[in-house]
Amino acid sequence: MPDEREYDYVEIHDGNSETADLLGKHCSNIAPAPIISSGASLHIKFVSDYAHQGAGFSLRYEIFKTGSDCSRNFTSPTGLIESPGFPDKYPHNLECSFIIIVPPSMDVTLTFLTFDLENDPLPGGEGECKYDWLEVWDGLPGVGPLIGRYCGTRVPPEIQSSTGILSLAFHTDMAVAKDGFSARYNMTHKEVSETFHCSNAFGMESGKITDDQITASSSFYDEHWLPRQARLNYHDNGWTPNEDSNREFIQCQLPAIPVPSLSYEAVWVRGERECEVHSPLRQNEFQPACKALFRSSTGAELWARQTQEGNVAKRQHEAKAPSAPRFLPVSPPVDLHTLKVLTGIATQGAISKETEKAYHVTTFKLEVSTNGEDWMVYRHGKNHKVFHANADATEVVLNRIPQPVLARFVRIKPQTWKNGVAMRFELYGCQITDAPCSELQGMLSGLLPDSQISASSMRDIHGSMGAARLVASRSGWFPNPTQPIAGEEWIQVDLAVPKTVRGIITQGARGLEGSTSAENRAFVRKYKLAHSLNGKDWTYMIDSKTGFAKIFEGNGHYDTPEVRRFDEIVAQFIRVFPERWSPAGIGMRMEVLGCELPAIISRIAFEVCAEKEKEMGNHETTTIPDTVTPTLPRVEQTTAAMRPATTPSLSAVCDFEQSLCGWSADPQSGVSWSLHTASSSSTGHGTHGSRQDLALGSDNFSGNYLHLDAGAHTQRKRARLLSPEVGPERGPLCLLFYYQLQGEAQGSLRVLLRDNEQEETLLWALKGDQGNGWREGRTILPQSPKEYQVAFEGFFDHPTRGHIRIDNIHMSSSMELEECT
Repeated sequence: MPDEREYDYVEIHDGNSETADLLGKHCSNIAPAPIISSGASLHIKFVSDYAHQGAGFSLRYEIFKTGSDCSRNFTSPTGLIESPGFPDKYPHNLECSFIIIVPPSMDVTLTFLTFDLENDPLPGGEGECKYDWLEVWDGLPGVGPLIGRYCGTRVPPEIQSSTGILSLAFHTDMAVAKDGFSARYNMTHKEVSETFHCSNAFGMESGKITDDQITASSSFYDEHWLPRQARLNYHDNGWTPNEDSNREFIQCQLPAIPVPSLSYEAVWVRGERECEVHSPLRQNEFQPACKALFRSSTGAELWARQTQEGNVAKRQHEAKAPSAPRFLPVSPPVDLHTLKVLTGIATQGAISKETEKAYHVTTFKLEVSTNGEDWMVYRHGKNHKVFHANADATEVVLNRIPQPVLARFVRIKPQTWKNGVAMRFELYGCQITDAPCSELQGMLSGLLPDSQISASSMRDIHGSMGAARLVASRSGWFPNPTQPIAGEEWIQVDLAVPKTVRGIITQGARGLEGSTSAENRAFVRKYKLAHSLNGKDWTYMIDSKTGFAKIFEGNGHYDTPEVRRFDEIVAQFIRVFPERWSPAGIGMRMEVLGCELPAIISRIAFEVCAEKEKEMGNHETTTIPDTVTPTLPRVEQTTAAMRPATTPSLSAVCDFEQSLCGWSADPQSGVSWSLHTASSSSTGHGTHGSRQDLALGSDNFSGNYLHLDAGAHTQRKRARLLSPEVGPERGPLCLLFYYQLQGEAQGSLRVLLRDNEQEETLLWALKGDQGNGWREGRTILPQSPKEYQVAFEGFFDHPTRGHIRIDNIHMSSSMELEECT
């Protein structure tokens, strides 16, 4: 069937005219995903013909930044971001935003090369950056969580984001100007696996965390026990406070990306949850007697090994009494920059280098937070979890977190110790998005606008639905009724287009007014989930054991998020129905986890999936039905009889020398492709140049190719060539082919995907004279749960001179998809 985009469609160009880059061409009844320009203009073109009429379209636009011309969006895989005028001094009174927009399934890493902004001096050299500053946001500026505000000459740490947007906001005042900053960003494809291990070290031992990122409330007075010495296995002492008191803490600001942990081998010594370890050696030095596996409940593998080596730290002064102090000391809150999954912690004491007296913590508790203000003591069951730590000052004790927890800030609270508090430590875990199909869908980052968040009611009628954003919001969604009824209130997210959804993250809420009181700290203990493709027909997630709507466990604290994963569903709308809640009532923030649908099913998701949802009734997930294999017609033959066809192989190069490789003509086309050899005579109107085939593996132009001539018999008639069926779950593949598109007839060559219901998706298109040489075309064939065919389509706008040729078609599974463009 003809593509609807030839008749009624909307085009969106990244600029102020039709000559700007095309961001999308859309028709049918599926709303496109949000589109973000790279500059200050978008050109929207609407075309309709004389025939069918539809309801039309409406759109909503948001301006992410205002004011200065220094603002810019970045969409290229790599790029350089510099302050205005760099390397000269930056101007005064700037308000600039730099937004890096990252495609799905990719991370972005930001590395600062130079940094020199006006300092904000305070006693001790620390400042609040009140004059000139650079803010880094894990999402849109002012919407997503703030990673950090930087000024002075300290180079910010390397930062990685997995939310889809990383933003920089640059502010200068009217006074002092400095040289500014320069930073490079790089996008990388995220490698995910069903068997991934959540066991990365967050960077204390490796040095990924810089000395400037480690601070403390106090240090021992002789300056030989500084915060930077709190690294696991640090060779010179460790960190200790000036006084063993709960008023003391040490703090380090960790990088936004976990770095690979060193390989350890574990030695079990205290049962199933703890193991003692010593300094790590190289992996090839492991001793068989030491080998054991330490595995967390998420499948994380934390390794440790034993050795007689290791640098012995010695404490310089013995000023601390061995008796227990009156107050419990508090270790550093660790800022992970972004929300992380915490699965393990390794601790170590220290020995005075001068006096050789040992100090170590024997038990501790753990506190976690998403904002550094609202803390929760980690629980295992109903009670606070007490972790058993060290038995001496040199060995490393590695504890797993029984139930991994989501947090940005982590604090260790020593409970008991020997001689005094001295610590070195490391944290282990991973990013949420390291799991398969677990991309954040835009609530946290702001990629989903407030208009796509809705609820049954809101307590604050003047409030914004943006309050429901996970972590990014400091408040949350509160429904209007003070005594709600279970199942009647709900909050809903519209993902804009159908997505594969595999999980949800929920968090409680804190009222802005009187937020210090328990009455304004609410959370949902249990909830139901429903999903839809059109926002009208809803399907509950079903408990396979009971056959009724599944009751999900929610939150036990208003700040700590909880992840709930389930079998994948295809949905555009997700709705949460609170069933039980805290004494303070219903309060919620949330995020959706999922990934993009394969391209071939995204267009038909409404028709197929919505119908399937109704058929399935109380089934838990929505699936795409199997297809029926269509009959393949033959190709029109205009030359000598072709040799018998061999068994088609989609992975082999089809050069049309021995057969058509299973490719065939579409019998519904008004005209067919012709098979020609180099010696074939011309048919129809003449073309420029001689007929030459691109022979496989050589520069010799001889042999067969498929050909379409311009003429009155082909004008505005479409010749279709159909591939053999591409099997379900095969791919993604790279389709490579060679073509010629020549002449004044304004020929068009297109590549489409066709399913068994004759629905088609455009993958590649080219129009107009491209010269008389052979050119290579490439496009990605997505993986699909259904069988489909690839269609090559050729046609001409005018009956004048021109031709289209195709040859050497190849569906490759070995080519990197980054190169298949």
